[in-house]
Amino acid sequence: MESFGDRLTEAMERKSSCVVAGLDPRTDALPDEFRARAGRSRADAAQAVLDFNLHVLDAVAPHCVAVKPQSAFYEALGWEGVRAYGETVRAARERGLLVIGDVKRGDIGSTAEAYAEGHLDLFDCDSVTVNPYLGADGIAPFLKRARAGKGVFVLVKTSNPSSVELQDLDCGGGPVYERVAALVHAWGESSVGRSGYSAAGAVVGATFPDAAARLRGLMPRAVFLVPGYGAQGATARDCRPCFDARGRGAVVNSSRGILFAYGKSGGVGWAEAVRDAARKMQEELETVRRA
Repeated sequence: MESFGDRLTEAMERKSSCVVAGLDPRTDALPDEFRARAGRSRADAAQAVLDFNLHVLDAVAPHCVAVKPQSAFYEALGWEGVRAYGETVRAARERGLLVIGDVKRGDIGSTAEAYAEGHLDLFDCDSVTVNPYLGADGIAPFLKRARAGKGVFVLVKTSNPSSVELQDLDCGGGPVYERVAALVHAWGESSVGRSGYSAAGAVVGATFPDAAARLRGLMPRAVFLVPGYGAQGATARDCRPCFDARGRGAVVNSSRGILFAYGKSGGVGWAEAVRDAARKMQEELETVRRA
């Protein structure tokens, strides 16, 4: 089976894109035609979210290499929402998109194995986000599936302002996030593909470009999943340190900026606004990463 790093790199080259669309639906922000249905019951809300996602997938598929459904928004709708999550993953893969399950799981032993089985095997996500706080024991069940072409994105330096409270603490000559980066590099060594990238990726926020530049050097084989672009304030140029010298090695996520590009006007033309936002992001990032 082709490695996850190779699959993602090939998709980037084939589509001339590094864009990931975050699928974080909020029922109160859906376009009119879906919001009207979402308020009737929890089951109706989950179905409205799924129907909305299917339209979004059609709109963004030409411009994105992957989508990233955040499981919390689906779990909040109960078992019906979990079904919508699974159906969204399936529909994305049918459209040729890689799927990053944004689940941020972290546990050990049989529990970590169950998380990996659920999201990488049953739901069939191509990769998931994971929390490294429990060390290698919490990562191993996910990386075990690298031979099946699956991957993980380990939280290393996240985009939120308060990440400095823990991730920037001195760890004996450097911040905690640099120590995590060294672990990610080691965890990925056995799964490096032809592209030079491994199944062990890293979440690195564009809101800290200086840190991203250091981390690129510490994790030369890790694909970066880059949050922070757009709604959180980072620009395309802020994302540049996340790429390698060839303009590879990173995919950039936008959730609100794409999903709710239609703003307060959720009527006719909302799908076109979503499509245009994905296309504009693709064009901006291609200019920067290939410079």
